[in-house]
Amino acid sequence: MILLWNDTFISEDELRISKDDRGYHFGDGVYEVIKVYGASMFTAEEHIDRLYESADKIKLIIPYTKDVLQKMLYDLVETNNVIDGHIYLQITRGVVPRQHYFPSEGIEPMLLAYTKEAERPLNQFEAGVKAKFVEDVRWLRCDIKSLNLLGNVLAKQEAHEEGCYEAILHRGEKVTEGSSSNIFGIKGGVLYTHPADNFILNGITRRVILQCCKEIGIPVIEEAFTREQTLAMDELFLSSTTSEITPIIEVEGNRIGSGARGQWTEKLQESFEKKLPQAIGI
Repeated sequence: MILLWNDTFISEDELRISKDDRGYHFGDGVYEVIKVYGASMFTAEEHIDRLYESADKIKLIIPYTKDVLQKMLYDLVETNNVIDGHIYLQITRGVVPRQHYFPSEGIEPMLLAYTKEAERPLNQFEAGVKAKFVEDVRWLRCDIKSLNLLGNVLAKQEAHEEGCYEAILHRGEKVTEGSSSNIFGIKGGVLYTHPADNFILNGITRRVILQCCKEIGIPVIEEAFTREQTLAMDELFLSSTTSEITPIIEVEGNRIGSGARGQWTEKLQESFEKKLPQAIGI
């Protein structure tokens, strides 16, 4: 595998991460995951824009223009001959002896990106998954796609230990998002999802889904719904870059709707797939 290390392509064996990298000590950095379909990056500009937005929110200056970074990522995909998979990209504040406050000027941020081949989990998109509720005890800047994911990891582990695919996070009674996804409910032909504020990450797939809703005529209400309302939804699904649109058919033993993928979820999946690069043969 060839990696992108700052602005240089290296082999995995050549990678050396310093003990003083602030990403290692503090999770002081931001990241993105970009899906690759048919050797093309999907919504690359949107992901890169969000990366720069997250970096700006933590006062981290990325030392490349957006166009240069996008070109380096395309070259990385081509170099590794990735057809279907994804890119993981992270940027930390850089290498400096451990101290909590930001380093002085002159410290270069550290960029790392790599690719991974991955097939689309088509059976999951049709069969659906199970989920459980987990209290959302994370910090209050979930809109920043930072390297600080311990709260998400603990929630995902709790769900995993109970045989669930995802943890549905909630603050009090109000559902926010999943541990690694956005959450949507459909009731009476209306789609509900938490507004894109500081309590959730405004997912790129989430944004595509809202476009799909306009195109196929599903009204959207962006407001938080409760755990009780979650269980009463006709349809429930999650979205992310790697999970696309995945139906949730059961939450803590409670069947959602008919217990199978709903008609609106299926229509949204069909609309979403029409936006993917045609090279994947859909």
